[in-house]
Amino acid sequence: MGGHSHWATIKRHKGAQDAKRGKIFTRIIREVTIAARAGGDPDGNPRLRLAIAKAKEANMPGDTLKKAIQRGTGELPGVTYEEFSLEGYGPGGTALLIEITSDNRNRTVAEIRSVLTKNHGNMAEAGAVSWQFHKKGLLTIDKSKSDEDTLLSLALEAGAEDVKVGEKTFEVITNPQDFDAVKKSLADAKIESSMAEITYIPQNTIRLEEKGAEQMLKLMEILDEHDDVQKVHANFDIPEDVMEKVAAATAG
Repeated sequence: MGGHSHWATIKRHKGAQDAKRGKIFTRIIREVTIAARAGGDPDGNPRLRLAIAKAKEANMPGDTLKKAIQRGTGELPGVTYEEFSLEGYGPGGTALLIEITSDNRNRTVAEIRSVLTKNHGNMAEAGAVSWQFHKKGLLTIDKSKSDEDTLLSLALEAGAEDVKVGEKTFEVITNPQDFDAVKKSLADAKIESSMAEITYIPQNTIRLEEKGAEQMLKLMEILDEHDDVQKVHANFDIPEDVMEKVAAATAG
């Protein structure tokens, strides 16, 4: 289990705290606004459809969601966000791919550069690390929600590329264009996913032990709290026992 899974698990545990700070709403509103640029009808806009689903999961008020869509389509005035990625290296030479939405590129780049420099990392040139990641659909299912044979059969029949078996979860991986079909197939079978998103999955991972793991998770936390950061993808791999130890120390 690599960086995307570990960090998603940690974020789920701290989700209530993040919601209080308004971070989740801020990110979703930006994503909805940008997605709506391609059209305000979710039936013909898969990205908007996924963003709306996330908004509903987060219990975003309908009026807030509607206004975000209208800002994207131009029906309402609003801030114009630019969407871009930054690349860098973290502790232990881990690769970082950071998705940004910003109304001021120069300010955001300077701030992210500073965060990396102060936390055992550094910025990289465009293309330096992005080749290490593949854009995929990812659904995470707790093992209590399905048995392996049923999930394998349903997911592969619906077009999934692979199903990976972890200690506590299954990870269903799809091509981005097959994501909706696989998600619907599992939902129709009443198999709930704890996470469902289009993401970037690393081809290879770098194993981190306690000190490196602690530094990495601190960096991920700081990046995650930055208002202009939508998602952080990394290729770290932390053994379960180290993860539990670091997470417990951080929580304390």
